[in-house]
Amino acid sequence: MGYRKQTKVSAEFNMSSLTDIIFLLLIFFMLTSSLVSPTAINLKLPSSSKTKATSSQEPIKVSVDEKQRMSIDGSSVAEMELRTKLGNKIRKDGRNPEDITVILDIHEQAEAQALVTVVDILNDYGVKMILATKLSN
Repeated sequence: MGYRKQTKVSAEFNMSSLTDIIFLLLIFFMLTSSLVSPTAINLKLPSSSKTKATSSQEPIKVSVDEKQRMSIDGSSVAEMELRTKLGNKIRKDGRNPEDITVILDIHEQAEAQALVTVVDILNDYGVKMILATKLSN
């Protein structure tokens, strides 16, 4: 008897194991993305209205230069004293902190941590912030 061995290679590809892996990866990324908490700063975007709002109070200007030196309205202040000096300036007139506007003038060479420090302090007081930008020619 002449039995032959069957040596044909099957050209089929089983996709079930590949779909199992894809679904497991999908579930993994969905679970891990829900556990990650963003560490972003909550900024209020500017809005506009047809009536021109005028403020009777001058805004407070906080500056940080390229060497991380901070100043409030032109007077130099150490980083450790920034919170107390800003608090005194904000509470000076007995105004509502929501009515006070602070202009942030951060040099482009300054570290991002300096901006985060100032924004965190101002968020604690609940004042409005405006980020000053450089005009491009």
